[in-house]
Amino acid sequence: MKPVTLAFLLTISLTLIGCSHFSNMFSGSDSSHMSASTSSASDPDGDQDSKGANHFAMTRPATGRRVFIFDPKLGSFAVYDGHGQRMNTGRASGGSVYCPDIGRPCRTIVGRFSIVSKGGADCVSSAYPIETNGGAPMPYCMHFGSKGYAIHGSNAVPDYNASHGCIRVSPTVARWLNTQFMQIGSTVIILPYS
Repeated sequence: MKPVTLAFLLTISLTLIGCSHFSNMFSGSDSSHMSASTSSASDPDGDQDSKGANHFAMTRPATGRRVFIFDPKLGSFAVYDGHGQRMNTGRASGGSVYCPDIGRPCRTIVGRFSIVSKGGADCVSSAYPIETNGGAPMPYCMHFGSKGYAIHGSNAVPDYNASHGCIRVSPTVARWLNTQFMQIGSTVIILPYS
């Protein structure tokens, strides 16, 4: 009986520790939709996409700010907390080499930026599609830089760069990033295309 009791107590203790860690990771106003069955510490957005996990380092220098890194060569992103610990990776698609509707290249700007504004599920483009002067859905948009670039949700996140310059992630990832991770002032790093 004692070994069963000890094993039971150990299981309960580990569960409580895990729950405490889990709830601290997702503190915020919209964490009620998260559950252990849909997300975990290694997949906090619950999308079961780990693209880039073998590419991005587990740690980076701590900056005190949350960091989003997009690699257009890989078509993947990674996010790091303020202590430099990697929190998540996944599929992403950036700006296309050339956009025929505007007759020019439309790559995502390369460099280091900050999140300047965030929108909700109803966020839309003010410019695209051109024929309607905007209106394209950009759910959970997170704008960075000064030229209208954003990280946002999309149902089309191909394995190549296909946007007009924004970084597309799945709607699930965009919601998690917007409501649980990114803050105004969070760092956005766009790596070079070549």
